[in-house]
Amino acid sequence: MVEAAIANERQSRRDGLSALRPAPIFVLVAPQMGENIGAAARAMLNFGVSALRLVAPRDGWPNPKAGAMAAGASLVIDQAQVFDTLAEAIADCTLVLATTARSRDILLPVHDPAGAAALIAPRIEAGEKCAVLFGAERSGLSNEDVMRADGIISVPVNPAFASLNLAQAALIMAYEWGRIDGRTSFDSALAETQAAAKDDLERFHQHMEDELDAAGYFHPPEKKSVMSRNLRAAFTRANFTDGELQTLRGVVKALAKGRGRFAEKKRDI
Repeated sequence: MVEAAIANERQSRRDGLSALRPAPIFVLVAPQMGENIGAAARAMLNFGVSALRLVAPRDGWPNPKAGAMAAGASLVIDQAQVFDTLAEAIADCTLVLATTARSRDILLPVHDPAGAAALIAPRIEAGEKCAVLFGAERSGLSNEDVMRADGIISVPVNPAFASLNLAQAALIMAYEWGRIDGRTSFDSALAETQAAAKDDLERFHQHMEDELDAAGYFHPPEKKSVMSRNLRAAFTRANFTDGELQTLRGVVKALAKGRGRFAEKKRDI
């Protein structure tokens, strides 16, 4: 029974993976620790990137530590391709961008992650293969690696501490890809609600003002117009939904009713 559950979970993940839209290929050049590869794979799949290529991983491949760290993203690890050289890994790609935080003498266009994602998107849409290069944990990409790229991706980090680990760099780039691919347009219950109509808002204002007037709120009387205007501005700015406005009207009614009961009780005393 446990085996069947595991098999079903794996099939569900495969189905989800096959439904992913085309995305850039993440190429890890000379990655060192399996745990870092796994963490990068997890970050990739969070935002819909599933194609992973490894160039000369230090500890060989497959690496059980990578699968363990990838957790639910183990399918990214399972389908990862391994190459001996970077040239082989990007041979079928038409656009290659290299991530680096260091200034170099190589004259290549420099993009931030958002700009890089925007550059890649139409090429992916056209059916091309695009790659993003990430260097080894200790030293990053070499000058020779960067020279194989069409441009550089540089994250605007604190210049006094510009070091990002492999998973962080992969996460930032995957997130920006997810944004450009529409993956981060989250649905919310609020988006499905209807804003209150202006005439309903006006009735609420009048209702509240009448009750406040009856309660002696507007004091001194000559300041009533200013106080009323300020209340109206505050409630209008709130941009209430229809449901919220109905709730507030119920609150005003309840307070008015409670005030009446209090007055009756006071008379009885």
